[in-house]
Amino acid sequence: MRRARAVLGTACGTHFVHDGFADILYVLFPVWAREFGLSFAQVGLLRTVYSGAMAAFQIPAGLLAERWGEARLLAAGTAATALGFIAAGFTGGYLALLGCLLVAGLGSGVQHPLSSTLVSNVYDAGGRRTALGTYNFSGDLGKVAVPAAVAFAVPWLGWRGAVGSYAVVGLVAAAVVLLALANLRIGHAPVPLDKADRVSGSEWGIRDVRGFQALSLIQVIDSSTRTGFLTFLPFLLIAKGSTVRAVGFALMLVFAGGAAGKFACGVLAERLGVIRTVIVTETATGAGILLLLALPLVPALALLPALGIALNGTSSVLYGTVADLVESDRRARSYAVFYTLGIGASALSPSVYGVVSDWGGVPLALTIVGTMVFVTVPLTLALRRPLAAAAV
Repeated sequence: MRRARAVLGTACGTHFVHDGFADILYVLFPVWAREFGLSFAQVGLLRTVYSGAMAAFQIPAGLLAERWGEARLLAAGTAATALGFIAAGFTGGYLALLGCLLVAGLGSGVQHPLSSTLVSNVYDAGGRRTALGTYNFSGDLGKVAVPAAVAFAVPWLGWRGAVGSYAVVGLVAAAVVLLALANLRIGHAPVPLDKADRVSGSEWGIRDVRGFQALSLIQVIDSSTRTGFLTFLPFLLIAKGSTVRAVGFALMLVFAGGAAGKFACGVLAERLGVIRTVIVTETATGAGILLLLALPLVPALALLPALGIALNGTSSVLYGTVADLVESDRRARSYAVFYTLGIGASALSPSVYGVVSDWGGVPLALTIVGTMVFVTVPLTLALRRPLAAAAV
């Protein structure tokens, strides 16, 4: 059990660092828009490139881990992400910035499938859903702390200095991950191919294809609406009278709620069930986004923690459910498929909503975001039979 907790702690630290990198972008978008004279569509493309690169490397990371082990890939990816952000600090134009985010996103593509696999494997005998909920909670701590810290540092260090400082933290984290996993003797041995090749169902290890498809579709909608909302929330708040520093505080409120939501909803799903928990969180998310549009700045800020609970809580339930539908020997590649679909959708959504924002304004785009969330509710019905079969 001590070893399992140590692996979970290492995965949580990695998640903290990577989610910190991903979500400082939301603070930087208004700064970059002003400095480089960007349209909403160009801002959306920045997020699309980062998330798209992350999505593109999920499956390769899962497959490579079966041959090389998770430890080296996880450390190398963390270092690549940090180096991408260091390079971004030296850019002088939009295209160069896109290239840096492409490199950083590819590096970050290793984190979700490999960390989730490590945690799932050491908690296979019990407590897996709660452990994965804790793992997801740690990512939201990174979302709380890092964007707020960068937002407060920008007035003194400039965005380049603030981002570079955090990137150094990422390089240190890469070394720590490699050493910690080596000390724990995990993540270095490949999956035995003769055993893996005998997995039933499919070469991707999916036991229930229909259930996996339903779960993935909910993930696609949830991820795309969440990323679309977070990308353009700063612009909505600025239009209501917020400053860049206050935007950092606002994001901290959202992610603080999200951190609590991911941890609490992972535990709640163990008691209420996956389907009921997803219905509650998704309904609250859609309603909260639509309400936010109508509120002035101060009440809107007050709403953000509660909205964050619902906004991010669903993902913890979905991640923990993947392992119920796949074979343990192919968990890395199954998680990779799942994350590819979700992150791929979240990569495309900022560009789509950016075009809508340029055409009809940010409020229209966020109205569509809030409305789309409700589509997930009827989709939960398709999970009833697969989850009942997995429980047997």
